[in-house]
Amino acid sequence: MTITPIVALQKPKDISLDEIESELLNIWRQDAGVGAPSISRPSTFTMVVYEPEEVQQILAALGFYPGPIDGIHGSLTRDAIRQAQVRYDLRVTGRMDPPTLARVRQEYAALSPADKVYSNPDLRGFNLSEPIAAHNPCRVISLCPTFGEDTGVTAQVSAYCPVQKKSTSNLICCEYITLRGTKAALERVSELVASLIVAELPYFVWWKATPSPEQLIFQNLARSSNCIIVDSSYFSDAEAELRKMQELMETGTNIADLNWHRLAPWQELSAAAYDPPERRESLQEVDRVSIDYEQGNAAQALMYLGWFASRLGWQPTDYVEEGGLYNIKRVYFNGPSDRRIEAELAGIPVADSGEVIGDLTGIRLMSTNEAANCCTILCSETTGCMRMEAGGGAQACQVEQVTALSDQRADFMLGQQLQRWGEDVLYEESLAMVSQIMGLL
Repeated sequence: MTITPIVALQKPKDISLDEIESELLNIWRQDAGVGAPSISRPSTFTMVVYEPEEVQQILAALGFYPGPIDGIHGSLTRDAIRQAQVRYDLRVTGRMDPPTLARVRQEYAALSPADKVYSNPDLRGFNLSEPIAAHNPCRVISLCPTFGEDTGVTAQVSAYCPVQKKSTSNLICCEYITLRGTKAALERVSELVASLIVAELPYFVWWKATPSPEQLIFQNLARSSNCIIVDSSYFSDAEAELRKMQELMETGTNIADLNWHRLAPWQELSAAAYDPPERRESLQEVDRVSIDYEQGNAAQALMYLGWFASRLGWQPTDYVEEGGLYNIKRVYFNGPSDRRIEAELAGIPVADSGEVIGDLTGIRLMSTNEAANCCTILCSETTGCMRMEAGGGAQACQVEQVTALSDQRADFMLGQQLQRWGEDVLYEESLAMVSQIMGLL
């Protein structure tokens, strides 16, 4: 991965809320001298980024997390989670699973007001992935909820310009506005946020949390946006929150899920496996589906199943949670000609899931009709095919390894999403199927 050098037209400057636009204008005026490179002010989009980052703030207050509040759940964050899990006698996973989140929230709530203060630097805001910032003059408004006493909202502004290697005659710059305060304080200034959106440009909301349609701030941000961008790998309860996404889409809200695009290599290989004429007809014989995913978040597994079932016209009839080591879930469908179809979703324990939780690790598509030429096994390069091949039965299976996208981090995938923010029919139909499945609970 190459990094484009970034130059600051001005370091982040603390200002009052009513000075934001005038201060940004001053920045551009200061750097418009004779002979200076021409500078592109926002002309492609406005993005509001909601960055709550509850996990790092709680862990910092409890003394487990020494790093900056930056929303990047790397090794420091995972180590802090492990320390908390050991301290509170929880299963050590390094992931902020629901039991861990509930416990650290409880411990934080029990702290005195003085003990809830932490000194970790807050680095939220003033950053957007290089592939986006290098080519798109934009305005980024970051809303950063803070813990503790409500003392109003503070504002910082700056502008950063990635230096272009091919030419120094033009700088493509992004304006950054960062607002910090408690959730209640940020809700009070929601009208101000609306006034900062550049008129006549596309406006996106990157909601870096679980969707919260009941929150006033979510409602205000979603009202006029072209698209709400989320990442379901963040969801603590994927089953419930994917249903929320479907409900939002039914009200006319345009939703894009970065996690959906991580499925592209799996979908492409699945489709390619049945492209040959001798296998195409046998696709209708598939009545056993097994999907393995990294334990901790079932969103990718559910969306893949929703996509596959919606393409073949299956209708969900039963949903059974068996639990156990792999947290087995079974979904039953009625297919064409009243074919009974069974899908198994298995959460595989992993030592270190990385920043993205819930990545697919293996898929097996097969039939109880042993004469059908449809058995297909897909597995990730990192985990191999052993578990899937062990359950392949008597059928000869076509085995393929899936190469993951080169960088699955949310901020890098965002650049691709901004190029295709229109309606995604496949995603909508797949999510609708997931909602039907969850409706069986």
